[in-house]
Amino acid sequence: MPIDGQRRRLPLTGLPRPVAHARTFTAAALAHWSWPDPNRASDIVLLVTELVANAAVHADGPLELVLHASAARLRIEVSDRSPALPAPRRPRHPGLPGGHGLFIVQQTSDRWGTAPHRHGKTVWAEFDR
Repeated sequence: MPIDGQRRRLPLTGLPRPVAHARTFTAAALAHWSWPDPNRASDIVLLVTELVANAAVHADGPLELVLHASAARLRIEVSDRSPALPAPRRPRHPGLPGGHGLFIVQQTSDRWGTAPHRHGKTVWAEFDR
């Protein structure tokens, strides 16, 4: 279990293969913090994958990934340069790629949302422990 208030930050601007780096970074943090549920840990890594991929595809690239861990929850934040807020939709073709990102975020996290900032926005999600 992480010490209350643990925070890890991964700058993603200009990083080649940001999705792969974000996945590895998140998996390592969860292992270091001894995340108690391996299935939930897999959901967290999948969610990070989707948030970073969405920023790469729809928002001129991700700026940063931040993980905040406490005894109560894990908060994931992915910041990008676009002020446009994401619009969740139901995937039209479940077996085909595309349109699944925010649907996966909605289905796997306990809460999620957006926070605008002067350079764009942050999309965040939380997982209760």
